[in-house]
Amino acid sequence: MGSMHVHAHGPGHAHDQHGPAGGHPHLPAGIASGVLAGAVAATLLLVAAELAGGYLGHSISLVSDALHNLSDIPTMLISWIGLRWAARPADHERTYGYQRAGVLAAFTNAILLILVGVGLSYEAFERFRHPVDVHEGWMIWVSLFALAVNGGITLALVSSRRDINLRSLLLHNFGDAISNIGILIGALAQWLDPAIGVAIAAMVLWSTNGLLREAGNILLEGLPRGIRLESVARSVLGVAGVQEVHDIHIWTIGTDLVALSCHVRIPDMHMDESEQILRTIRERLETDFHITHTTIQFERAGLPQDSVYHMPLPLRSEK
Repeated sequence: MGSMHVHAHGPGHAHDQHGPAGGHPHLPAGIASGVLAGAVAATLLLVAAELAGGYLGHSISLVSDALHNLSDIPTMLISWIGLRWAARPADHERTYGYQRAGVLAAFTNAILLILVGVGLSYEAFERFRHPVDVHEGWMIWVSLFALAVNGGITLALVSSRRDINLRSLLLHNFGDAISNIGILIGALAQWLDPAIGVAIAAMVLWSTNGLLREAGNILLEGLPRGIRLESVARSVLGVAGVQEVHDIHIWTIGTDLVALSCHVRIPDMHMDESEQILRTIRERLETDFHITHTTIQFERAGLPQDSVYHMPLPLRSEK
């Protein structure tokens, strides 16, 4: 979102909005879209090769990996749609813009991956019950090809790992590359083939857990990862002239865009002095916590309390 300053909130209320903080490299949206298109084409070719190799080589681990890679196609399409939506500017109906679209895409992909992991586990346990001899030649060549494809996609996405949407694909393809190494091992020790299928399923479920929790936390407007509410409140309280901080809320709007709203009590003073306090608070929040979208309401200290405090409880200066 572009810069926007609103000063129509009445005395003591200040609102500031900036775009994402700089200093973190990302792929431009156009290049990222091209990377995703290439990844879809390469993954389709890989799925066909693994299904053929799994059928001809009687390898459950190859078939499991093929189904796993097949699930990448909808996740890549969802990520591509989320990437396109997130790049759209704010409008009168969505004043924050569409940055949550990428988070929704990551959350949806995580749900799909859980279903894939459960399905792979079932197939692998069935192979434990009904073992079949595998042909290691097919497993070796197909898994080497899969390793090249998944490794290439992972390297292409690594520069955008801070974007939760693209990170969901990065983790997915990195896990695929690791599973390809496991299949190579299974080709040399055939009794490990169903065990490797179970390991691939477990890795899918494990890698999805953190992604699902982070995306869910953002959608529920939870406290951003790595930020402590009390630390932020005490930082604001450390600004000269601030006597109390309450009704503080911090949430994530989109990648690298963290928002804060709070009430701050200050002594009665001239407007230019309060503006200086406001600038100092904003600079401290951006420098120490990378919070760049702030809505801060000033209240005059000493006035009678006209409503109950909301959680979290207020912090008062001891000065």
